Amino acid sequence: MTPENKRLIITIDGPSGAGKSTVSKLLAERLEYEYIDTGALYRAVAVESQEQGVDIDNDDDLVKLCSGIAIFFKKKRGALGVFVNGREVTKKIRDPEVSLLASRLSAKRVVRDALFHIQRRLGSNGGAVFEGRDMGTIVFPEADIKFFLDANHKKRAIRRHRELKLKGHNITIEQVQNEIDNRDLNDSSRELSPLKPSDDAIIVDSTELEIEHVVGSMLESIKRKFDIVFTRNNL
Repeated sequence: MTPENKRLIITIDGPSGAGKSTVSKLLAERLEYEYIDTGALYRAVAVESQEQGVDIDNDDDLVKLCSGIAIFFKKKRGALGVFVNGREVTKKIRDPEVSLLASRLSAKRVVRDALFHIQRRLGSNGGAVFEGRDMGTIVFPEADIKFFLDANHKKRAIRRHRELKLKGHNITIEQVQNEIDNRDLNDSSRELSPLKPSDDAIIVDSTELEIEHVVGSMLESIKRKFDIVFTRNNL
């Protein structure tokens, strides 16, 4: 399935609504790897900052927050649950206001430094697919293979709107579009770790592709680079 003596680190970066979560989960499943949603880490910090009423523009308060936070993932009925300081926040972290707050927090060096070490530790044994926005550029510049998943603006808004509606959020497509616009601006213009593909990333445009096609394309790229022989379960 993979080279006998090496379990790969695979990164998938890209903007909101490009399909990163679905693709990353499926790719990890096909490879029998761990799936790590790094965006959930920032969202978890955002939820906790809301709960504690932290001033996110105060670095001292953020250092205190991050030093006292315990975030972990746990599989529940096949899905990945997110827990902060012992309580589950899996649904809460997907609220639109949490998404925007997480984007603001991701521009804070003290937060990025704290979560950087957590992410590096999660990848210390390889065999993982990391989904995020700077996985291939900052966190794992030495990753074995990097993908940058993108899609056009309209398609991303439609996908994000559908996802939120399925989760019970009463939100309009216009609101989702504004959320994506703000998130894109924050992610791409921040001075610290802006959203961009690494020089050696494989760019995948998912606008007109079905999820299975995207995953299949990534598997083929991995196969070509590492001469991996996949089983039927992988394909």
